[in-house]
Amino acid sequence: MQKLLLFLFLFSGLLAQAQSDKDNLTAKDYAHAESFLSYNTNPYVDHGPIQPNWISDTRFWYRVLTASGSDYVLVDAATGRRQPAFDQQKLAAELTIQTGRQYQGDHLPFTSIHFSPDQSSISFFAVGKRWQYAINKKSQLTALPGVETSARKPGDRPKTAPGVVSPDGRKMAFIRADNLWLKELSSGKETQLTTDGIQDFGYATDNAGWTHSDRAILRWSPDSKKIATFRQDQRNVNNMYLVTTNVGAPKLQSWKYEFPGDTAIMKIYRCIINVETPKTIFLKVPADPHRATLSDDISSSGTFDDVDWSEDGQKLAFVSTSRDHKIEK
Repeated sequence: MQKLLLFLFLFSGLLAQAQSDKDNLTAKDYAHAESFLSYNTNPYVDHGPIQPNWISDTRFWYRVLTASGSDYVLVDAATGRRQPAFDQQKLAAELTIQTGRQYQGDHLPFTSIHFSPDQSSISFFAVGKRWQYAINKKSQLTALPGVETSARKPGDRPKTAPGVVSPDGRKMAFIRADNLWLKELSSGKETQLTTDGIQDFGYATDNAGWTHSDRAILRWSPDSKKIATFRQDQRNVNNMYLVTTNVGAPKLQSWKYEFPGDTAIMKIYRCIINVETPKTIFLKVPADPHRATLSDDISSSGTFDDVDWSEDGQKLAFVSTSRDHKIEK
């Protein structure tokens, strides 16, 4: 009995001390603890773990931190060859000229890039604009129409929905009012490619539930004449709601979301759109869940996942993933 009383006495003392320490913690203490979390310490680790970003069956790129900054590396997995993904110094020089801000090749103002289907150019977001960099041409850097930030809060919508530029650099596909549109970059002429898109049943829409944006999800053919995309049916899917915590009146945000046990889920109807003479051709396959082999998002890599054109643009290959990721076909 005495041992039990002694234990309870000591335990209560420890609880009291812990509560006292908690009460004495300051904002500075929390800031000091946060400084050791991974998103604050990773920038100080050189040549740490990398994230491969596949751009074909055998090629991928990754960004790695170095003692001087960061490098973008392109790898051919079939041969093991590694090379710079692009000329970082030249891109920095051109970005400096066009923005009036000073940049160095190993300290570029972005952390993610997207290769065009033919891998002749990359695109990225920096300084409030979307840019295209033609890797092997003299006139290399072009500011593209549309404004997009690399990170937005759930429900935030840019005034101009970002588009996807064709491999030849002449056209851009984008979403407007649930339909897919085409813009000639030289003249600014716009053409509506689809006409039957409606709210919650639109073309190329980007919504996995837990992540969403206004960008168009599609894959251009190498000859820039066709687009592989989908029409996403969310009409019977439940809504997710979020109330912001901010100074002043809170804002209610809502979007379509699949909850565990829901039978109505987001489905995509795959299609190919001819660009020169607008025509939509739906593939004669059942609708797929909004899933990819990488995750529950059909565009988790930043583009239309598990889809690729043949080099001549005459064939399209894709992988269909079941909702539970147990079936791939």
